[in-house]
Amino acid sequence: MTSVLYDAQGPRAKRRNVLYTAVFLVTLAALVWWLYTSLDDKGQLAWALWKPFFGSEAYTTYIWPGLQNTLKAAALAMVIALPLGAVFGIARLSDHVWVRVPATVVVEFFRAIPVLVLMIFGNELYSQYTNVSSDDRPLYAVVTGLVLYNASVLAEIVRAGILALPKGQSEAAMAIGLRKGQVMRLILLPQAVTAMLPAIVSQLVVVVKDTALGGAVLTFPELLASANTMSGYYGANTIASFTAVAVIFVAVNFSLTSFASWLEGRLRRRKKSTGAVLGAEDTVDIAGHAGAGTAA
Repeated sequence: MTSVLYDAQGPRAKRRNVLYTAVFLVTLAALVWWLYTSLDDKGQLAWALWKPFFGSEAYTTYIWPGLQNTLKAAALAMVIALPLGAVFGIARLSDHVWVRVPATVVVEFFRAIPVLVLMIFGNELYSQYTNVSSDDRPLYAVVTGLVLYNASVLAEIVRAGILALPKGQSEAAMAIGLRKGQVMRLILLPQAVTAMLPAIVSQLVVVVKDTALGGAVLTFPELLASANTMSGYYGANTIASFTAVAVIFVAVNFSLTSFASWLEGRLRRRKKSTGAVLGAEDTVDIAGHAGAGTAA
């Protein structure tokens, strides 16, 4: 028995897959057991180390302020980087060399530099040439580095999303007299947004995680940096502190991807035809208008 996409497995292949699955499950169980016993032998599973995370003090004092700073930096960076990336992505598609070439240079330059280096340069820039206070400087530097890097990445996402559309879309729009700016604004961008949405949200997840670089290097008090403070306050429970922070990161990023999937499906459903049926009178009217336009 065969399928359109693949050949159905025979008895030997099924037995082999069952064997591979059993070996994998046994190996996974052995790995989990080894990890558990190793942590237990080191005393890392003691209730005293995990007890603080089942109360409110750890969350209100350490985790919640760090999460606020993480979300604040990520939101500011994405709000600035998204329109900036769209502008540079569209500029790279321009017919004018004096627009296309500088946009390409800027995008390729900042996309090639690690985001941590951009944060460090931003911190030194604000320190040497601005009056930004030392308390606000880490936030400014983190947001600057995230904006420069992610705007370049988003520019490539926008450009790829527009180029992925059939060329007939642009040709048909120009055939009815639309200018290139109108074609981009009315025809291409609305269709490309749906296709680009998963990649944009994936980049937002990267932005949320990259805020941790500012905490590691620039003393930015974000979520991951709060784990070090908690670990020292609660008796060097490093594994428990970082586990709690990791769970929160997973929850935040999973919420973002789930929201993106829901929004993408909603946008696709809205763009489907309503299936409206034209009556005979409407058909006659359309034909009459078309004939009058041809005669004119």
